[in-house]
Order: sequence, then structure tokens, then C-alpha cells
Amino acid sequence: MQETAPITDAMSVDLEDYFQVEAFADRIPRSEWGSFALRVRENTERVLALFKRHNCRATFFVLGWVAERDPSLIRQVADAGHEIGCHSYFHYRVSTLSPDAFRQDLRQAKEAIETAAGVKVLGFRAPTFSIVKQSLWALDVLAEEGFEYDSSIFPVHHDRYGIPDAPRFGHWRQLRSGRTICEIPMATAKVGQHNFPAAGGGYLRLLPMWYTRWAIHRIHTRDRQPVIMYFHPWEVDPGQPRLAADWKTRIRHYTGLAKTEARLDEILRLHRFEPILNLVRRLPQPRPLQAQVAAST
Repeated sequence: MQETAPITDAMSVDLEDYFQVEAFADRIPRSEWGSFALRVRENTERVLALFKRHNCRATFFVLGWVAERDPSLIRQVADAGHEIGCHSYFHYRVSTLSPDAFRQDLRQAKEAIETAAGVKVLGFRAPTFSIVKQSLWALDVLAEEGFEYDSSIFPVHHDRYGIPDAPRFGHWRQLRSGRTICEIPMATAKVGQHNFPAAGGGYLRLLPMWYTRWAIHRIHTRDRQPVIMYFHPWEVDPGQPRLAADWKTRIRHYTGLAKTEARLDEILRLHRFEPILNLVRRLPQPRPLQAQVAAST
């Protein structure tokens, strides 16, 4: 019997610092970000070393604010062979912005990131996966601004994000404008009618490692699809300052920080990874809308 070729997964990093996460947004105004000691360079370099050990190339979705303050770090990531994407400028949830405000933030971020990295940015990931049903208009803005793909939709139920009935795997979306954009959703393992989040961020830190192994195996064997991994540089930093927070935030943000790097090391050792853009370029593109109309007449 012919053996099935192993699946190459996609690795991604949301490049931001520990105090910029949504969990602290109601306690730390953007105007105070500059008063915090940055840990993002040290943590990102730690991630780069981990990837180099495993010959892994990934996608780094960069916060524009960070790119503007430490452009040499972003150039260092690009020079190491990783794809550079956009993670907004100020880490606002897209669902809280108007289309005009989103476009302004997006342009500011894109300019800062491209200036720092010296490469064109083609991919976007919204802070807190905040492209949800009421903010799907953001995909039109992204396409208009020259983005080739988005990686913001999480097909799960969650108190802060998610479109539970969204497609689970990479696909091209026809937009109202006639443009198209590729959507690369976060990894989920489907059991019955329910999607369970997997293979990234807090799910990697908080849930037992057997669950992550099981989810990756299930996606590979049942769905024959690549797994989209994600995490943040601050998640390999157990020594980061502890900020005042409610009990839910403390659990979500601080639990498992000491385990993250070892878990990533295991995953990188057992699986092959590439930047998200590689995956996008292999997905067959839909025919233009005009061609579809002509074919149906």
C-alpha cells in the first residue's frame, strides 16, 4: 500500500509584548505603553533560536507599535527567513472599530512594519481573533489595502471571539467588492458537531500535552489538513512582571508559561512547519466572479 506523504503544518507568532494583550487593555491605556520596559526583543530572539534549532520557518504577525520602536528586531526576523505579517498597530479588537478607524490603524501598521522589515506585507491577523460575524467587513478593507490573506477567524465558541460555523480550513472568499481574499482559520479538532480549539496560545499552555498531540493527529489523519500553530513571544517568558488582573486573566495569561518552550520544542521536533504564505500559495484560487457569471449563462 502506498504511504501517504506527511503533512507540512504552518507556524505563526503574534509578535507583541506582555503588557499589550487584550486581557490588560482595560487597565493599561495605549498612551502608557511607552512606560513599560520592553521584553519583546529578548523573547523574540529566544523564539528565533528555537526555530533555528529545528530548521523551522514561520510567519511573524508584527504589531506596528513594536516595529516602529525596534525596527532592527523586525529586520532580524525577516533576515532569518521568516515571513512578516501584520498584527495591527495598536492591538485594538477589529470588532470595536469602524471601517475607517480600522483602515487608518492598518495603514499605520503596514507602513511601520514594511519600513522595518524591508519586505512587503501580505498577511494579517487581527488582535484577539476579532474578525467575527459583525466585523467581516474587515476582509473587504484588507483586500482593498493589498493583503493577500487573513488569519483571524477562529471557528469556535469563545467569550471574546469566534465564528463557530465558519469553515475550518484554508479557503478563498469572494468578497462583495468582487475581490478575493484567502482565509486561514485557527486549528480546531471536530468531534461530533463541535469544534474544539487546539495547537496554540493558551490552549497549548493550559491544556494537557496529550490533548495537543491528539488534536494534531486528528487533524492530520481525519481531515488530512495542515495544523495552524500560533503563540506569542511573551509565552516563553515565565519571568515577566506580574500585572494586576482578575482571576480569569491571571489564569489565562500566566498559567503554563514555564512549559511553553519545552512543548514547542517537542512539536517542532515531531512535525514540519512552514510560513502561512506557502500554504496560501498552494490553495487553488477561485475563478473571478465575472467568469462564474459568464459560465452560468
